[in-house]
Amino acid sequence: MRRIIHILTVAFILAACTPRLYPPTVETPARWAYADGFSEDTTSLGLRWWELFGDTTLNRLVERALENNRDLAAAASRIQEARANLAVARANYLPQAGIGVEAEGEYTPQTKIVQTYGLEPTLSWEVPLFGALRQANRAARAAFMSTEWAWRGVQLSLAAEVATTYFTLLEYERDLMIARRSCSLRQESAALIDSMFRYGMSDGVALEQARSLVYTAQADIPQYKRAVEQASLSLNLLLGENPRRGTPVDSGLRLLTDYHPARIPVGLPSELLKRRPDVMQAYWNVQQAAAQAGAARSARFPSIALTAKGGIASNSIKGLTAANPWAWDAVGSLTQPIFAFGKLRRAEQAAVERYNQAALTYEQTVLTAFSDVETALVAITTYRRQAERYSELVMANDRIATMTQALYRSGMSDYLDVIDAERNLYQSQMELVNLVAQQYINYVNLCKALGGGW
Repeated sequence: MRRIIHILTVAFILAACTPRLYPPTVETPARWAYADGFSEDTTSLGLRWWELFGDTTLNRLVERALENNRDLAAAASRIQEARANLAVARANYLPQAGIGVEAEGEYTPQTKIVQTYGLEPTLSWEVPLFGALRQANRAARAAFMSTEWAWRGVQLSLAAEVATTYFTLLEYERDLMIARRSCSLRQESAALIDSMFRYGMSDGVALEQARSLVYTAQADIPQYKRAVEQASLSLNLLLGENPRRGTPVDSGLRLLTDYHPARIPVGLPSELLKRRPDVMQAYWNVQQAAAQAGAARSARFPSIALTAKGGIASNSIKGLTAANPWAWDAVGSLTQPIFAFGKLRRAEQAAVERYNQAALTYEQTVLTAFSDVETALVAITTYRRQAERYSELVMANDRIATMTQALYRSGMSDYLDVIDAERNLYQSQMELVNLVAQQYINYVNLCKALGGGW
């Protein structure tokens, strides 16, 4: 009976070493609300998700960024730091061995010089009680895992930022091409109007209106050229390279002129909790905070320290290796905190509150992740329909511009109709380029929201 009482007492004490912590509560939907038309295949995107666009230039740019970017290198360095801290946490609770060497000389008139030499090895060990070692290992391992997922998050964000900047650069390049081509066509039209004006077949108002269209197109060219250069400089920064003039993207322009919807498997919402880096990082932060709360509770319970030392003393250095007697002693101590003005209890309460903060942060991160996916799905669906309608609008405006020019030359239409047709065609072309580029960016956002397949 006495032994049973002893076992129950120990079990009760050990149970008391773990504070009461409530796990995060997350309600995971069964499927995505806006995933109609998307594959719910459970397979991931794959590590190199950017290759789904089929652009060799984009692939090369992302690879260079992952290799050279300083922020990613700093995140990788933090992983090595966390790995070292994990080893330190384990070593803190293992026996520590050392050796001390002493040499002393004393002079007195009676004994003259007295020399003393000593060699004293020591062994100390603070025995981990009440889960202190386990909690320290848990906290260090959770910190390591959190850092690793943070590195993966930087990888994902960097690749997504490179892809987004690349598609933005393609958009500006395409806008610049449209502006230059429109300027060239308007110059030809203005030259024709000027010729007609000289022969009395047109008036001065039409001539000035034609020149106004040319000036408008010419003014747009520097605007889009500036946007191209600024996007290229942003891309160089992401690549971890010095600024330079221009980035060749000719092979990528076909993506905007020959647009095809990408097929991305969105999977199930529950899979997001295991593969999205920021969610996993928040999860391991919760685990670290729980372990630290347990360690704070363990600090309120007794600790045992064992120390053993011994050695040899001699009046000469040579005597240290002689058959002198070995002297040693060992000490064991048990320390129980009794009264510290509530310091340990308050430290535990603070650790529990940090755990609560980490749990709430995890819940919010999960909600944000779900929202990011749904937002990307909605954007892809609506932009796709909008781009399809604008493609038809561009073709219609092109036909209107062609017919209006023919009517004006035959004297059956006013030049104001030509101006309106030209402006509508120009604006619709620019808007279509913007919609197609934004759709590619939406695909990037969806891949990022899904965790990139890491």
